[in-house]
Amino acid sequence: MPANLTASSHSTNYNFPALIFGILLIIIIICGNVLVCLSVYTEKALKTTTNYFIVSLAVADLLLAVLVLPLFVYAEFQDGVWSLNMTLCDGLMTMDVMLCTASIFNLCAISIDRFIAVSIPLNYNRKHVDQRQIVLLSATWILALAVASPVMFGINNVPNRDHSECKLEDNNYVVYSSVCSFFVPCPIMLLLYCGMFRGLRNWEEARKAKLRSNMQACRKLQEAAASLQPLSGLPPPLPPVIMKDLTDITLEELEQDPDSPDPVSMLAYPGGSYHEHRNQNQQRKRAKINGRERKAMRVLPVVVGAFLFCWTPFFVVHTMRALCEDCYIPSSVTSIVTWLGYVNSALNPVIYTVFNTEFRKFFRKFLPTLPNCC
Repeated sequence: MPANLTASSHSTNYNFPALIFGILLIIIIICGNVLVCLSVYTEKALKTTTNYFIVSLAVADLLLAVLVLPLFVYAEFQDGVWSLNMTLCDGLMTMDVMLCTASIFNLCAISIDRFIAVSIPLNYNRKHVDQRQIVLLSATWILALAVASPVMFGINNVPNRDHSECKLEDNNYVVYSSVCSFFVPCPIMLLLYCGMFRGLRNWEEARKAKLRSNMQACRKLQEAAASLQPLSGLPPPLPPVIMKDLTDITLEELEQDPDSPDPVSMLAYPGGSYHEHRNQNQQRKRAKINGRERKAMRVLPVVVGAFLFCWTPFFVVHTMRALCEDCYIPSSVTSIVTWLGYVNSALNPVIYTVFNTEFRKFFRKFLPTLPNCC
C-alpha cells in the first residue's frame, strides 16, 4: 500500500539512515524470497500445493522489493520530497497497492486451501496443483490488480495536484482499497484458521478415544488368549503402543508410522489380512494426512501473525487520515508504519527457515553458518 511521500517544505534534507536501511531491506527481501522460490523449485520434498501458494507470496514480496522499494527509498532519502515525474509516481502507487493486496490475498488463499485440506483430506491433492488451486492462485492476482486498477485509470489526476508529493489523492479510494485489501480478507482468514484448529483438535480427541478403545479391546483379546494357553502361563505380548500409558503417548508417536495397523488389527489379523479392509485403510490414510496437515500448519499462523503485526498499523493510520482530514498525524508516524509494512516482506523467509524442517535443510545449503537452532 502507498506511503505518503511528502515534506513540510520543498528544500531537500537527505536522510542517509533511511537510504542505508532501505538498501539493506531490499537486499534481504530479494535474497530471502529468491531462496524460497529456489527451494520449492529444486527440492522434491517441498513441491506441495501449500508451498506453491508460499511461492506466490514470495513472488509478490520480490516484486515489491524490485518495483516499489527502490522508488520509495529514493523519496525517503530526499526527506519525502518527490522529485520525479508524476507518471512514475502513479506507477509506484499502482504497484504498491497491487502487491500489498496480492500478499494478503495470497495469505487468504493459503487459509482457504488449508481449510479444504483439513475438512476433506481424502479428496485433497497435496502433490499436484488442481483446478481449484489454480483458480485460487489466479483470483489472488486478478483481484489484486482490480483493486489497484483505478490508479492506472487516472484517479490520482486531480486538479492542483502537488507534484512534490507522491501519494493517493482520493481519500474515498484510500478507504475503498484498505477495506478490500485488509479489513475484509483478514477476518475471513482468521475465521478459517479458527475453524481449522477446531477441526484438528477434534481429530486429536478422536484419535485418543480410538486408541483408548483399542487398548481396551487388546486387553480383552490378551485375556482371552491367555485363558486358551493355561499350560504355558505366558500370555501373548501386547503391541508396543499398548505397553505405554495413554497419557504418555504423544501424537508424534502415534503418527510415526500411520500406515501401520492399529493394535486390534494386529491381534485379530496376525497374518496381515487386515490390509483387505478398505475402511481401515481409509481411516489410516485420513490420520496420516491430518497428522501431516497439523505439522504443516505450525508455520502458517506465525506468517499470518507477522503480517497482521506489520500491516495493521499502516492500514489503521492511513484509513484514519482519509476519514479525518483535520486529524493531525505526524509524518514520522506515517513513515514508520510504512517501513514496518515493508519489513514484513523480509520476515516471511526467516519464518519458513525456523518453523519448516525442509526449508531449513535447503537454506543451510546456501547459508552454512545458519545456527543449528534454526
